[in-house]
Amino acid sequence: MSNNSKKKAQAAAAALQGKKDKQRRTLIQIGVAVVLIALIAVIGFSIASKKSDDSTATPAATPSAVTSDGAIRIGDPNAAVVVTVVEDFQCPACKQFEAISGDTLSDLVADNTVAVDYKPIAILDRMSSTNYSTRAANASMCVADADIADWPAWHTAMFEQQPAEGGSGLTDDELVAIAASAGADSAEVAGCITDGTYTDYVTSQTQQVLAGGVTGTPTVSVNGTVVQNPTPDGLRAAISAAQ
Repeated sequence: MSNNSKKKAQAAAAALQGKKDKQRRTLIQIGVAVVLIALIAVIGFSIASKKSDDSTATPAATPSAVTSDGAIRIGDPNAAVVVTVVEDFQCPACKQFEAISGDTLSDLVADNTVAVDYKPIAILDRMSSTNYSTRAANASMCVADADIADWPAWHTAMFEQQPAEGGSGLTDDELVAIAASAGADSAEVAGCITDGTYTDYVTSQTQQVLAGGVTGTPTVSVNGTVVQNPTPDGLRAAISAAQ
């Protein structure tokens, strides 16, 4: 074979080998891509499964002291007339309502005229730098769970010491101190408050109350009918009508 022919044959062989090498690299790249896609899918599925498992394995803690619709009931569990008070511990109008009508409600509970369902919600977290509304509502659940008998005194003290809007709100230590002064003086209550045990429950309850048509606090109703004038006289009139 001539030198010229040898060179052509060598060139053809080199070209063929280069083509095979290119095909091999392409197949390797495709294989790597397939493996990566499969790996990403597996990781994504594992993360999704873990989230699903987490959401079902650790449901939000529910206070044992609340009614089926999330109220803290003061008075006869089987009362024929129930006054429902939806409130936010950061709400100035709620503090005013408590100052004006709180004693009237206490008297009506004491003589077995009514039961009062308090529903603490958190719609004013934006009015503090520490989500005070949620933390205070969580504390309400902690105290009620410890001993419902301590709750009315705690409730009164909370509004008496209501922080101004726009600030940081009461600290967790201050909330613990208020609970202790009302009789709920235990490590369990303190831990419940500082750990935010019922934070998720408060959020869920707030969403449910708002979905039910409540647009502000305080909202006061008697056997489901909103009282437009929740003064002592207005409350007594609405209760008489419901009896």
